[in-house]
Amino acid sequence: MAHRPIYVETLIRADPQTVWRSTQDPALHQRWDLRFTEINPTGGGRFRYATRILGLTVTGIGTHAGERRRTDGSRTSALRFASADPLSLIRSGSGYWRYIPTGDGTRFVTGFDYSTRWGAVGAIADLVFRPLFGWATAWSFDRLRLWLEDGIPPETHRLRGPRASRCARSPRRRRDGVAPGILDELEQP
Repeated sequence: MAHRPIYVETLIRADPQTVWRSTQDPALHQRWDLRFTEINPTGGGRFRYATRILGLTVTGIGTHAGERRRTDGSRTSALRFASADPLSLIRSGSGYWRYIPTGDGTRFVTGFDYSTRWGAVGAIADLVFRPLFGWATAWSFDRLRLWLEDGIPPETHRLRGPRASRCARSPRRRRDGVAPGILDELEQP
């Protein structure tokens, strides 16, 4: 079954350095991102992650790398992730974050894709999971935006504060949805 990679973007009225720090520091990242309960660095760009949902904990590993600055002021971070946890629908995947300075702040963009496990059952489950995962990504981006723009701590948000609908879910230009070259050089987790 063909599927589209997940794409989310938002404009955050904060400078790229602030957005970079809030997304690259694992302690800050896990505060705003609904998809992760824990993110623990293990050294050399590697990390372990855990997600708790409905009383279950799903774990995985990843590796990441980032370009700190480009001549146009933008930045890119790439990651690969995988899970050997039999509870995880996601077997492995990869993605990127882009930080693009604008006159109003930072255009924060992600694109990622993954493969599933459980054969045909996993492919069918992904028909429900993928849209939910995209929604959780967009909701989390808006949660981050509210934190950086308005100073509202992410932990005070319930599901009703941030809104996924404030984020774009399709690339505006052809190159927006293209993975960066740094991803090709990133080792598997």
